[in-house]
Amino acid sequence: MSPVASLPPPPPLHASGHCLLLDFDGTLVDLVDRPDAIVVDAGLIDLLHQLAGTFAGRFALVSGRSVAQIEGFLGDAAAEIAVVGSHGAELRLGGRNIAPDRPPALVEAERAFSAAFAGEEGVVVEVKSLGVAVHYRMAPEHGAAARRLAEQYADRDGLVLQTGKMMVELRVGGHDKGTGIDALLRHEPFAGHVPVFAGDDVTDESGLALVAERGGVGVLVGAPRETAAQFRLDDVAAVRAWLEKAA
Repeated sequence: MSPVASLPPPPPLHASGHCLLLDFDGTLVDLVDRPDAIVVDAGLIDLLHQLAGTFAGRFALVSGRSVAQIEGFLGDAAAEIAVVGSHGAELRLGGRNIAPDRPPALVEAERAFSAAFAGEEGVVVEVKSLGVAVHYRMAPEHGAAARRLAEQYADRDGLVLQTGKMMVELRVGGHDKGTGIDALLRHEPFAGHVPVFAGDDVTDESGLALVAERGGVGVLVGAPRETAAQFRLDDVAAVRAWLEKAA
């Protein structure tokens, strides 16, 4: 892990040798209070189209969101981009989706979260294909209760507890962004190219570590902290500026 110190900005991207892998929330779009309220502006859609062409299909989003959620936000642009979704449990590549079934315990946890926080102002329950999350950015006093409830369902049907920025999530276990990237790199057109991955959250660390093991380029987005990344960018605006130079 890199120490909590200033990391240099990433080197320029090379379309012929790199494959480009990007987290979504906090990396391409700014974090907001409600997970359904992110803004995907026309400029970002244009940039994604350009990157898909520049990297000849070697471009993927690696997200804790489900593939369906990413497709909903990006519309037609999603068809040009591979997606590693649900913290590595889902892979959509070349028009084919690979994902496990939704376990019964996850359905039970979704009902429990919805019942526990119904009417609680500022708490958002986000339902995903292979996970369910409680966001308490607008009501941090509910964070401890959300975690206690999630702990009751952890390990049932293989569910695992995942924490992030002002949220707690139950998701299908056996996967993370590192395993998802590893699976992606076994497929054409990604195989044989140097991976570049940028992400902002602690949930991205498994992906950053995997990319480092493969001799790739890991980019932390946001404030300095201990990380497996070798490079850092300040924020979403800095990420977009870096990507625009390649596009």
